[in-house]
Amino acid sequence: MARTPKRKPVRSKRNPIEWHGHRIVTENDLETVFADDGNVERPHIYMRRLRHGIVLVLLVALLAAAVFFALALARGDIKLPVPEATPTPVSACPLGPFDLVDPATVTVNILNSTSIAGLAGNASAALEERGFVLGTIGNRSVAQTNMTAIIVSGPDGHAQAFTLQRIIPETVYVEDERPDATVDVVLGSEFESLVPAEEVNAEPGGLTCELASTASATPSPSAP
Repeated sequence: MARTPKRKPVRSKRNPIEWHGHRIVTENDLETVFADDGNVERPHIYMRRLRHGIVLVLLVALLAAAVFFALALARGDIKLPVPEATPTPVSACPLGPFDLVDPATVTVNILNSTSIAGLAGNASAALEERGFVLGTIGNRSVAQTNMTAIIVSGPDGHAQAFTLQRIIPETVYVEDERPDATVDVVLGSEFESLVPAEEVNAEPGGLTCELASTASATPSPSAP
């Protein structure tokens, strides 16, 4: 009896994507699950494009603003401020000529700017003797020192102030905005007396002035 040859067991081929019964995830599997459909970008690429877009928008906005500003400037809708030169102070001195007026038509306020007691009283008595009408007698402080007197009036009192300047020597004139023709005589420490009546210059002329900033006065409550 012939012997049946012994068969060798057939070994199954090993699946290369399995390992001990577990499936191995391959590159093809990953591409299938995470396929790039063109809608997802890498973060660094997205941020770079975002920055470029922002810069482009800003540049376009600045260019548009510059064009708008240039057109508005050309049409005159926008005017650039031009620094004004500081004007040089000038004396607003009325040139005249003025004539002497009757002292009886001139009301004078006598004000003492010094600490010399009785100065306003003595001057007011002398002016009253010359025929002037006395108004207020008091004190007033001024920035200027070592002067004879400051004559102050409004536009309607130029001739009256001119008359007092001819009677009180070495005075300066300052104009204010008073609406009447009254005149202030602000006495300084150099005031001594009036020009003698026979020596008063009766010729027409202009007022002798100085800058108002150096002769500004403020009332003082003290007695003359």
